Amino acid sequence: MEQDKNKNAFSHAASWFTKWVLNNKAVAILIIVLLILVNLLLLPKVSFIFRPFTAFFDVMGLPLIMAGVFYYLLNPLVNWMETKKFPRSASILIVFVVIAGLLAWGIATLIPIIREQTISLLENWQDYLNTFVSQIDSFFQSNLLSQLQTQLTGGTENLSTSITSQADNVVGTTVTGLGSVFGVLSTTLLAIITTPFILFYLLKDGHHLPYHIMKLVPSHMREHSYLLLREMNLQISQYIRGQLIVAFFVGLMFWIGFSIIGLKYALTLGVLAGVLNLIPFLGSFIAFVPIVIIAIVVHSPFMLVKVLIVFFIEQTLEGRVIQPLILGSNLQIHPVTIIAVLLTAGNLFGIFGVILGIPAYAVLKVILSHLFTWYKSYTGLYADTYNPAPEPPISEKKKKKQLSLKRKLR
Repeated sequence: MEQDKNKNAFSHAASWFTKWVLNNKAVAILIIVLLILVNLLLLPKVSFIFRPFTAFFDVMGLPLIMAGVFYYLLNPLVNWMETKKFPRSASILIVFVVIAGLLAWGIATLIPIIREQTISLLENWQDYLNTFVSQIDSFFQSNLLSQLQTQLTGGTENLSTSITSQADNVVGTTVTGLGSVFGVLSTTLLAIITTPFILFYLLKDGHHLPYHIMKLVPSHMREHSYLLLREMNLQISQYIRGQLIVAFFVGLMFWIGFSIIGLKYALTLGVLAGVLNLIPFLGSFIAFVPIVIIAIVVHSPFMLVKVLIVFFIEQTLEGRVIQPLILGSNLQIHPVTIIAVLLTAGNLFGIFGVILGIPAYAVLKVILSHLFTWYKSYTGLYADTYNPAPEPPISEKKKKKQLSLKRKLR
C-alpha cells in the first residue's frame, strides 16, 4: 500500500515537472537564455580559440569596413550602368577610373590648399585659443557680470584661469592622442592598398552573396533569414549612402559660404564640418566651435554675424531640401535614442563608436525585432491585440515612410 502511495506521489511530481517545466515555453526560453549566459561566461576560458580570428580582424578589419562603405556608395551606380547594357566588370572599371581621376584632381588642386591651411591652423591654434579666452575674460570682468563671476567661481579663482586650464587640458589630450594616430599609419596604409581589390570583388560578386549564405541556413529558416538579411542590408545601405552624400553637400555648402564671406581657412573648415556631419545631431555643432573662434579672433565680431547667417542657411537647406531628398525614410529612430546611442557608443569605443554606433544600433534593432516577433508567435502570450491605452496618432508622413520601407523589402 505504501509502495503504491510512493508511486502515485512520484507520478504526480513527474507530471507537475513535465507540465510546469518541460512543457512550459516561458521556462524553456529562460533555460535557453541561461545556457547562452553560461556560454558567454565560459568564453574567456577558451579565448585562445578566437586568436586567429582576432588577428585576422586586426589586419583586415579596416579594409573590410572601408570596402563595405564604398560598396554601399557605388553599388547603385554599378547596377544602373548594368541596366544600360554595360558589362558589370566594365562598369566597375569605369567607376574606378572616374574615382581615380577625381582623386588625382583633388590631390593636385585641393589637397595642397587643405595641407597649407591645416598646418597654419595647427601652428596658430594655441594663440587663437588664448586670444579667445582673454576676450571671454574681459567680457566676464565687466561691471555687469562681475557679481555673476564671483558666484560662479566662489570668489577664489579667476574665471579665465579656469577656462584656460580646461582648454589646456583639451589641447593636451588632443596632442597626446596624435601619438596613437601615428601608431596606426601602417595599418591605414595597408588598408588603402588592399581596399580597392576587396571593393572590386564586392561590386562584382557581392549581389550573389545572399544566395550562398542561404545555402548554409536550414531549409525551414531560409525565408525568415532572408527577410532579416534584406532588412539589415537596407538599413545599413540607406544610412551609409545617405550620410556620406549629405556630409559631402554639407562640406560643399560650408566651403562655398565661408569663401563668399571671406572667412580664413574656408576650405579646411568646410571639410571639417562635412566630416563631423557624419555624427548625427552633434557633428555640426562640434565643427561650429572652431569656426566661431576663428571668426571672432582672426576677423571681427561682424564676421561672426556672417558665419551665423551661413550656418542658418546651411541648416535650412540641409533640413528642408538635402536630407528629405537623399535620406528619405532612412532610419526610424527617435532623436533621443540617437543621442543616447552616440554617447554610449562613444564612451565604449571612442570615435569609431560614434561613427558606427547608429548603423550598428539599426542592425541590432532589426535582429531584436525579428527575435521578438518569433518569441510572440512561439509563446502565444501576445495573441490578444487588445490594448487599454489610447493609440497614438500616426501622421501621413510616417505612414508614407512605413509604406515605402515595406515596398523596398518586397
